[in-house]
Amino acid sequence: MMKKVFMLISLVPVLALFAYGLTRDPRSIPSPLVGREASNFSLALFDGGTFTLAAQHGKVVVINVWSSWCIPACYNEAPALEAAWQRYRGADVVVLGVNYQDREAAAREFLARFRHTFPNGPDVGSKIAIEYGVYGVPETFFISRDGRIAHKHVGEISLPVLVQQIERLLHSPGGTS
Repeated sequence: MMKKVFMLISLVPVLALFAYGLTRDPRSIPSPLVGREASNFSLALFDGGTFTLAAQHGKVVVINVWSSWCIPACYNEAPALEAAWQRYRGADVVVLGVNYQDREAAAREFLARFRHTFPNGPDVGSKIAIEYGVYGVPETFFISRDGRIAHKHVGEISLPVLVQQIERLLHSPGGTS
C-alpha cells in the first residue's frame, strides 16, 4: 500500500511538468543561433548545381528547411516562398530550400507541384539541419548581409512574415538589427 502512495506522489510533479510543457509554444523558444555567424555549407542542388552559403555574402539569404511529407505546413507555405523569391530575387535576396529527410522522387514531385524556381537541394545526412539546430520542419532561417543568423521562424511561414523579415534585413545597416 505504501509503495502505491509513494508512486502516486512521485508521479504528480512529472505530470504537472508535462502539463505545463503542453501550454508552451515551441516557436517562442529563442534560438541560441540568432546573432551568430551562420555556418557555411555547400549543398548539391536538385537541378545539378551547387549552392555555397559563403558565396552569398552581401545578400540576404532565406533558408527554408522542408520535406514533402510535412503536411500541411510545408504545402501551405510553398506558394509564399516562391512569391517571396519572385518579389526579391533581383534585390540581393536569395531563397534556398533545404530538403530534410525525404525521398528524392517525392521531393522532386513537391518542387514540380509548387513550381519552385529558387534553388533547392537535399540535406544528405542531415548535416545542415544538425548544424542549424533544426528539430522539425518547416523551419526558416534569415541570414543577414553580413552573414549572421538574424531570425529563425519555427513552423509554417506566411508571405507577410517573409516580407517583414526580408525588408528588415534589406534596410538595416550592416544587415542585422
